[in-house]
Amino acid sequence: MNKLDFAGRTAIVTGGMQGIGAAIAKRLQDSGAKVAVWDLDGSPKVDVSDASSIDSALKRTLSELGRIDVLVNNAGVAGKNVPTVDYPIEEWERVLRINLTSQFLTCRAVAPHMVKAKYGRIVNIASVAGKEGNPNAVAYSASKAGVISLTKSVGKELAQTGVRVNCVTPAAAKTAIFDQMTEQHINYMLAKIPMGRFVEVGEIAALVCWLASADCTFSTGGVFDISGGRATY
Repeated sequence: MNKLDFAGRTAIVTGGMQGIGAAIAKRLQDSGAKVAVWDLDGSPKVDVSDASSIDSALKRTLSELGRIDVLVNNAGVAGKNVPTVDYPIEEWERVLRINLTSQFLTCRAVAPHMVKAKYGRIVNIASVAGKEGNPNAVAYSASKAGVISLTKSVGKELAQTGVRVNCVTPAAAKTAIFDQMTEQHINYMLAKIPMGRFVEVGEIAALVCWLASADCTFSTGGVFDISGGRATY
């Protein structure tokens, strides 16, 4: 592993108890950062789709870490794999709340502390589905497209504050989120990747951690592809 210097830095990783989030949290810790994980499976539990839960977690994290240098918005769900005309409205609202509204809420809560410190790095986990749209995954695709636009908006707003805001658009990684998908949908995603394999969680963590580092100085509002050649823009 190429180590970045996170000595003395602090970070929040949402959905950091497993999969991509756990790989990101570990790489940050291995590089010297103190990391707080916000997750429904954490202790204490944090629901990043709920503003009051975020407020409580933020107070606790600031008390423990003193400040927040990095925020990685990783928490998310796949949602159902069904045609749009059959997609349950309550499922649409659930996926948008967890995948998109959560990132709005955490950015809204954490960004003022970064602006006050004149330093911060926010990295949002989107998806190549947010660029291309996956069939039978309308809520997931729309939510990740929203993450891309949220990133661009917040990045522009904070461009002169010392806070950098970027997102990554991975192809699928073989994590527990696959348990929420049909075999047909998994095979569809694999067939779309020119490299012929799924992305490894460590590969995503490597890109995320560079974007979260002090070396990332002139990139903001950016969308960084990690799709094995799938993305066309």
